Amino acid sequence: MTMIKNKNTVAQDFDIELQEPQLNILLTTDEDDDRPVYISGNFNHWHTQDLAFEMEKIGNGLYHYKFAHDFVYPDELLYKFTKGDWSEVEIDQYGNRTENRVCKQHKGVRKEHVDKWRKNWLPFKQNFLPKVHLISEEFEIPQLNKTRRVWALLPHDYEQSNETYPVLYLQDAQNLFNEKAKYGNWEIDKKLAVMSEYKIGKIIIIAVEHAEQDRIKEYNVGKTVLGVGQGKKYIRFITDTLKPFVDKTFRTKTEREQTGIGGSSMGGLVSIFSGLMYPEVYGKLMIFSPSLWVVPKMDFTHIDFSEPSDTKIYLYAGGDESATMIEHVKKFKKRMIENEFVSSKMKIKLSINMQGKHNETYWSDEFPKAIEWLFFNTKD
Repeated sequence: MTMIKNKNTVAQDFDIELQEPQLNILLTTDEDDDRPVYISGNFNHWHTQDLAFEMEKIGNGLYHYKFAHDFVYPDELLYKFTKGDWSEVEIDQYGNRTENRVCKQHKGVRKEHVDKWRKNWLPFKQNFLPKVHLISEEFEIPQLNKTRRVWALLPHDYEQSNETYPVLYLQDAQNLFNEKAKYGNWEIDKKLAVMSEYKIGKIIIIAVEHAEQDRIKEYNVGKTVLGVGQGKKYIRFITDTLKPFVDKTFRTKTEREQTGIGGSSMGGLVSIFSGLMYPEVYGKLMIFSPSLWVVPKMDFTHIDFSEPSDTKIYLYAGGDESATMIEHVKKFKKRMIENEFVSSKMKIKLSINMQGKHNETYWSDEFPKAIEWLFFNTKD
């Protein structure tokens, strides 16, 4: 059993390390908890949960890392400390982002300090919040003979730039950024603000409100255990009516590689079918806790992905959602990759939080991770 010492005692013990040929990093932090601490930098592609660079906790608020004898040092060692994800990266005492740490030494002890850590990507800066634009109170859905409220979340500096942006279409707009939502919201506006502050990437979000009492019917595709749905007509609305309007109205990147669709629960299910029906339109799928139980015999082996390429699916499930959620998403992934084209043309990232429940809090935490991987990560 490792004895946890206090900061001063351990720091004194490190005098002997100054004679060693390796670089040692000694980290103190004012905010301590049970989450492990990792070093992420230009030497490991900035991976945030690299076990090779997990620090050893040697005291209360005190961590140590010794670089290996054969570690190849870059000209400048650039790095940050995280608690396992960019949503839990170090920040200063005022909640501001910190710049990359820079180190040129290859031996001895380097002492560092972290004042605070982000938690679930927060806090955020008001000036980085996206511009929330109501496209229409009554956007016409000719395929269903209905109207719907539709929103656009534009990058904070959209009006001051000439950039074009990738686009993600999301279901259930009522629960995405509405502070008064009955069951909470994803806080995507705040998460986009932090991502913009960290220069992870900028994106346009098109948020479509659900149909209230007809939500399940609109998100249900074909004939399922829930009966006959209107999902195919709804998908055609997003693809054939809404997307052309968005591309004409805003500065978008229209290619399939820059276009995504996503949602949670039944919204996740209809997003899956959107990608299957229109693989030439949607190159990114963000699927959270999909209601796969609705279509237990879903078969993907006949789907032809030979033409479109580079499809990415971010698939998330929580272990505390239902008895079958994780089983269903794993089976979904397995069935997808059984298609002979998928293994070489599609990337599926499966993220599982064993403590995750079926609610907005956990989808909120996953949202920026999914956005970063789907649109701005070229390494995985």
